[in-house]
Amino acid sequence: MLSKNELRYTLALQRIPNLGDISAKKLLRKMGSAEDIFKEKKSNLAKIDGIGILRLKDLDLKKQLEEADEEMKFIEENNIQFSYFKDKTFPEKLKHCIDGPILFFYSGNIDLVGKKIISIVGTRKITSYGNAFCRNLIEEIAPLNPVIVSGLAYGVDICAHKAAIENNLQNIACLAHGLNQMYPKDHKRYVQKIEENGGFITEFWSSDAFDRNNFLKRNRIIAGLSEATIVIESAEKGGSLVTADIANSYNREVFAVPGRATDSQSRGCNNLIKQQKAQLLTSAADIIYMLDWELKENQKPKQTQLFVELDDEEKVVFRFLKEKEKELLDIIALECNIPAYKTASILMNMELKGVVRPLPGKLFQLV
Repeated sequence: MLSKNELRYTLALQRIPNLGDISAKKLLRKMGSAEDIFKEKKSNLAKIDGIGILRLKDLDLKKQLEEADEEMKFIEENNIQFSYFKDKTFPEKLKHCIDGPILFFYSGNIDLVGKKIISIVGTRKITSYGNAFCRNLIEEIAPLNPVIVSGLAYGVDICAHKAAIENNLQNIACLAHGLNQMYPKDHKRYVQKIEENGGFITEFWSSDAFDRNNFLKRNRIIAGLSEATIVIESAEKGGSLVTADIANSYNREVFAVPGRATDSQSRGCNNLIKQQKAQLLTSAADIIYMLDWELKENQKPKQTQLFVELDDEEKVVFRFLKEKEKELLDIIALECNIPAYKTASILMNMELKGVVRPLPGKLFQLV
């Protein structure tokens, strides 16, 4: 945890125009602390690999410390919490992003240590299909207690936040502005519920101007916090596709919900799948399989039922596993002549019914 003095200088560092988080981290690794950076001559700092004099031309200790002091007043008066990229509690996955923030601010009850974290993004013009899919997906995956991350915007974002609240899941809203305001204003009514089990994260100051580019910058935090980014619906162009691209650049999984070729709000998702920039997503089982998540004992039925109703495809899988004892998902799909994505969903349903159980190495066997 940064001391008050270290926070002051780190805020000042964050305020140097055109420096950026990548360059700021280079300076910190070389000099040791933000205060030491400001005490060093510009000419010496410029010699550090990847810095140069142009990035430092606006370094002004007096000006940047004055701005930092103003923001510290806001932080103290409003009990704002903060997280530094070298802190042990800084989100692990975000720590691995080269352009992740050196410092972010947050409010609420956030606990990301050891948690399964997924981001859900998409169009502001969500359809009834997208709405239903989003809510059903979060309900299906709720037994694994994931953290849901989104951007609090209209459409898919707020649908994800509301579904997380309804299923008692921790959810994080990443903001494109300071914690002194809420956008859109209509969503102020969800602040208390989100902060009860989750909260708000932002790298922006209370004095930052409300700017469209902030939303694009914010998207890297949404992608960086998570194991996977899920795009529910998107037009051919949109901020959610930017988030998907960023997630791909971080080597994270990206999932997209397919839609009809004629649906304008599915073109972005269909293109991601077609260009192999996203895995096709039809149910929570796809996420569980691709991320290699396992259902623990307290997430499964307590007792196997003697007589379980299986549909026709489940019966095919049941008979195959009864003969083979245990087998890989891909082999089950091949031998049962069922697409792999559908087989994953079938196996999850059978697991929830207490009929099959997963084994290490993505093997499955009958209970």
